[in-house]
Amino acid sequence: MTTKPRRKFDKQLFLASLGIALGVTIVIFGFRTGLTGRDATNLPAAIEGISPGDGARVLRQSQVIVDFVDGYIARLIIDDIELSTTRLDELVTTGTQPPPGAQIDLPPTAIFDPGNYTISFLPQPGAPIERFTQGEHSATVIYWPIDQDESRARSYSWSFFTD
Repeated sequence: MTTKPRRKFDKQLFLASLGIALGVTIVIFGFRTGLTGRDATNLPAAIEGISPGDGARVLRQSQVIVDFVDGYIARLIIDDIELSTTRLDELVTTGTQPPPGAQIDLPPTAIFDPGNYTISFLPQPGAPIERFTQGEHSATVIYWPIDQDESRARSYSWSFFTD
């Protein structure tokens, strides 16, 4: 009876196999612990999105927008300036809806759109902030359920940068 000689231990093959196994383990770990989408934004449940995002770099005339889930109302503070808020549905003074495509003059305030549950502010002449200066800016949105009073309000703050 003949026995096959045992293969000699190949140190290079062992190290290459160990490296591949370690690489596959790291990739799997990365996929399992990575945060993407809504989890990565760390926004409260009532807020669907913000623009500009936390830490984003934007132009000096960029619009600030906070998008809520249905049923919230809000007010906006930028760079410690509390902006007066105008409801979009209060801009129509005739009591009737404007025809589709009609232009509405928006005041230089924060605009709350109750149909989409968004609050936005666009720097412009005559507004408390006519344009964003270069550097860091802070924004805070104070929000509460539309069927409750402001005493139940919560807030969310973030910052963004202009070049």
